[in-house]
Amino acid sequence: MFASKFLKGVSRTAVRGSSSLRQRQPFRKFSASASRQSRGQPDTTSIAVAAAGLTFMLILGRGGKANAAESATVAHGEVTDIPKDAKVDCVSLESRIVTLEKEVSFIEAVRKNRAFVFLKPHAVTPAVNELVKKGFEEQGITIVGEGTLNHDVIDKNLLIDTHYGAIASKAVKLEARELNVPAKGKAGFKDMFGKNWDDMVKAGKVYNAKEACAKLGVDGAGLDKIWSQLKKGQNLIKFGGGFYCGGIEYDGEIIYVINGFYMSMRSKYTVAPSSIKYYLVEWSPAALSWEHFRGKVLGATDPSSAEAGSLRRKIYDKWQELGLPAKPDTGDNGVHASASPFEAFAERCNWTGAKVNEDPFGKALILNGIPQNKVEELMGDAQVPYEGVKQSIFDLLEDLDSEECLIKALNICKVE
Repeated sequence: MFASKFLKGVSRTAVRGSSSLRQRQPFRKFSASASRQSRGQPDTTSIAVAAAGLTFMLILGRGGKANAAESATVAHGEVTDIPKDAKVDCVSLESRIVTLEKEVSFIEAVRKNRAFVFLKPHAVTPAVNELVKKGFEEQGITIVGEGTLNHDVIDKNLLIDTHYGAIASKAVKLEARELNVPAKGKAGFKDMFGKNWDDMVKAGKVYNAKEACAKLGVDGAGLDKIWSQLKKGQNLIKFGGGFYCGGIEYDGEIIYVINGFYMSMRSKYTVAPSSIKYYLVEWSPAALSWEHFRGKVLGATDPSSAEAGSLRRKIYDKWQELGLPAKPDTGDNGVHASASPFEAFAERCNWTGAKVNEDPFGKALILNGIPQNKVEELMGDAQVPYEGVKQSIFDLLEDLDSEECLIKALNICKVE
């Protein structure tokens, strides 16, 4: 539901003029449009109507008095016959303009679910490209932009490192004692391995990927070969977005390795002739939830267990026909897609150079109360206090549709 605090509307008392002028204000129509939007009834004219209201206020606001022609017409003929001597309460007017800008940015951010999708280097073939495009079309998902990024650009601009920032950090920087494993993850660890997570950390049995390479005497490719044999639900557990722990046998015992896939992953993107093919996509939240987009359209991370008909499962089943060099696995599963509207925003900024304050989602966050420097901090999957504990912002917003995601992000940052 569209939070009421973002829909206060624009007061009709901002302009002190004739009663006929006040009755003609388009802002009441905008507020009604916003309300319809919040109830899941898309209104494609709401942005235009809002712009009309903003234009009207700007005309009246110049110099404290209207200096527009008497017969000025503003957007769709909503405002006409503006008196030359109309008085303006400039302070109130400025406040209403700010309110209107917030509302417009909110509606623009939530009217569509927008994701960033790319073919992973091993799957960049003409056949996979066509399969993905056809799959989107069948699901009512519109491609609004696409492009290719080559290995040298990815390497030079550190795009893959930024993209996998949290994953990379857990794989090479953080020690076991520094990892923030949620209570649910610890419980799952005990169920799977029969051991207490905190006890294993204290016993020195938990290693990041870099430490594991040294422990096992292998390089990144060697560790990845071992890691690729692990199975989710058996000896591989997901603690959160981009946060995995695998149980690996070594010298007659089990050691626990964090994100063991990362060491060889970077080279897949940065060594010739690698490239990615990306798509900017959008769709109606009413027609397809973000959760179903990931689970049913994209498919599970492990393509062998992905739902039949999903993109990852199709690529897995037809990998030879599609021109892939090997059967897809958990790491090379064909295609990546954003886990939430917030992650999609961060990924657009990273991969395509979109500006934080111009992207629809980022603009709405900023105009509705989160400072830009804070937004940029959150984009790195910051740990934020929520319900008494620090948690990953990416995890907290995962699988939410745009409106719920935006409202929750604002609530997490305590925007009033």
